[in-house]
Amino acid sequence: MAETIQTIFTEPAHTQMMNRLWDLQLLNGYIRDEDITQLASLFGLSEIEVEGVVSFYHFFHRQPTGKYTIYVNNSIVADHKGCQRIIETFERETGARLGSVDRSGMFGLFETPCIGLSDQEPSALINFYPFTQLNAMKVKDIVGRLKAGVDVADICDQPQDNIRFTPAENKTLFFRHLEAGASITKAQALSPNGVIDALKISELAGRGGAYFPTWKKWQAAKEQGASPKFVVCNADEGEPGTFKDRVLMNACPHSLIEGMIICAYTIGASMGFIYLRGEYRWLLPRLEATLADYRKMGLLGKNCNRIEGFDFDIRIQMGAGSYVCGEETALLESLEGKRGEPRTKWFFPVEKGYLQLPTVVNNVETFCAVAQILDIGTDAYLKLGIPGSPGTKLISVSGDCKLPGLYEIEWGMTVAELLELCEAENPYYIQVSGPSGECISIKEKFRRISMLDLLARKDIRCGGSFMVFNKERDLVRVLLNFAAFFKQESCGICTPCRAGNFIIQRKLERLDNGLAIEEDLKELKTWGEIMKTTSRCGLGKTATNSLILAMDKFRDYFGEKLDKSYNGQSMKFDMEAATREYETYKK
Repeated sequence: MAETIQTIFTEPAHTQMMNRLWDLQLLNGYIRDEDITQLASLFGLSEIEVEGVVSFYHFFHRQPTGKYTIYVNNSIVADHKGCQRIIETFERETGARLGSVDRSGMFGLFETPCIGLSDQEPSALINFYPFTQLNAMKVKDIVGRLKAGVDVADICDQPQDNIRFTPAENKTLFFRHLEAGASITKAQALSPNGVIDALKISELAGRGGAYFPTWKKWQAAKEQGASPKFVVCNADEGEPGTFKDRVLMNACPHSLIEGMIICAYTIGASMGFIYLRGEYRWLLPRLEATLADYRKMGLLGKNCNRIEGFDFDIRIQMGAGSYVCGEETALLESLEGKRGEPRTKWFFPVEKGYLQLPTVVNNVETFCAVAQILDIGTDAYLKLGIPGSPGTKLISVSGDCKLPGLYEIEWGMTVAELLELCEAENPYYIQVSGPSGECISIKEKFRRISMLDLLARKDIRCGGSFMVFNKERDLVRVLLNFAAFFKQESCGICTPCRAGNFIIQRKLERLDNGLAIEEDLKELKTWGEIMKTTSRCGLGKTATNSLILAMDKFRDYFGEKLDKSYNGQSMKFDMEAATREYETYKK
């Protein structure tokens, strides 16, 4: 694979930083001091620059993490499914306390906010192999086998795709059969301009959540005079509750690869990258095998699909646990071997992206949709969905429902219809598009899911997930989990996001403990608006979306959480208890 790629495009040495760090992390269990020194010398960087990259990513460690490194998912859905009991069981069976390694150095136990398995909670990764639907007995058995010397790969789970619903056979888009090379051949017949025209007619918009028209992005890249050009697949779906891209890459990776090849043909790109989140490392063999098949068929490499002069190949780059890398410019920085900090957008990636050269960045679902649209034709595609919002949408459903999993729906389906399909259990609060999306109450169940009326908030534009919560769930605890997630995942480069997420978490903790007053609610809203308007990137701008909406839609609920005894001085403050520790230390 490396030889094939090298004949097409030779990457600068520093772009291999992430690969080298992963090799060292997997070999030694951590990044050693001598590794930092060697990498600095290899890439012509200072040791502090290399250290800065290492410290940015969740899965890179500077201390040993054990022969078996365990990451237990602690997202809100995992919490409701009993992840704390799973952590306690791992602690008891391994002897490792959470956040540390046991005395023998065999087991390291850590938390992580989302591993893309919300439909199969409680879940964990052990040496980046997945384990799903955990319980105390299963954990005990897993640890016992590892102690006995059984290989992790031999006992891990193969996560279920859980494709719960697709439209009628003639209306499904993503899971219909696609003959290898068929969509590429049809793209060739259309010509690059014809592909762009077809995408324009289809009204396909980016399915990562921003919904920017796909044809506009591709046309802008095509018109750039600089070369080489690049195609990047954003497979870093780190939004808690979202797992649609996981299913696509496992069930139909060929659609993804063909979509990327079509993009390269259209814009004139010579190199492509799949930026795969670290949590999906277990999908790497599947993707690599599919790429190898496409090279054997002559659909990747020199003269792709016998198109003279069309040289294109794809490399997979592993992420290392950073939610902000879902933002396209942060992803590009990481792809170049740097800290995944969002760029100041003087230029869009189609102008100056990877290595400051024209780059198209789309997510997995978008590329898969492109391949299928070209295969069935725009006339057939426009018959799906509703006018102004054609096609189908993949939605990850989890939480309080009997049938969590992936749902392919036609645009125009109502929230109520989707809740009925997944057999939601007494739904009360629905989180749409992950923590950074929109929260809705069950009173809004007749809203449609579409790409229409975004500003009027009549319809719901879903990025890819529904988390369902019933009336027994504590709404403040849900929002507190989101706040803790955003505080942890903030890159910290801008003050509104760095300070705002910290303050919001503290205010929600006061509310959760019954110590908050009306002024705290006002400050929550104030800080939410400050972050939305002044944060540097999308993480900070969207981190408080659900909080602000929830405070409006569930006003009475928040009112009941306030300290009713407050009269200028909190009656719940116990001075004696507060000073007891001080007096002890004084002695």
